[in-house]
Amino acid sequence: MNTYMAKPAEVERKWYVIDAEGQVLGRLASQVASILRGKNKPTYTPNVDTGDYVIIVNASKVVLTGRKLDEKVYYHHSGYAGGLKATKYRKLMADKPEFAVRHAVVGMLPKGPLGRQMARKLKVYAGPEHEQAAQKPEKIEL
Repeated sequence: MNTYMAKPAEVERKWYVIDAEGQVLGRLASQVASILRGKNKPTYTPNVDTGDYVIIVNASKVVLTGRKLDEKVYYHHSGYAGGLKATKYRKLMADKPEFAVRHAVVGMLPKGPLGRQMARKLKVYAGPEHEQAAQKPEKIEL
């Protein structure tokens, strides 16, 4: 018996839409990362991008448990001396909820070229509308 290894040209991709309203950020991110990697398919191969496209709507209505909204901090650095910037998640969710959700999902994908390729299949929208209606995405509940 031979082990099946998926080839990039043979991968069939579907489109899924996920409503993030009322979902916990970390749990949502881990399940979306699993779909983007292709781990929900029997043809999963670690070194090939076998994942599907995911559209997340209502990203502004995602929840954080406990006191994370006030205590969790997003850091980034400009590259210059003294250039560390810190933003509380309450402000981040108010200003850029799409970024907060994308950052959580991409952090759970592999690092390197394969992970960046998987991250390109993620579309995040703050409101209930999305631009991928032509792809006829399936709605899934997590």
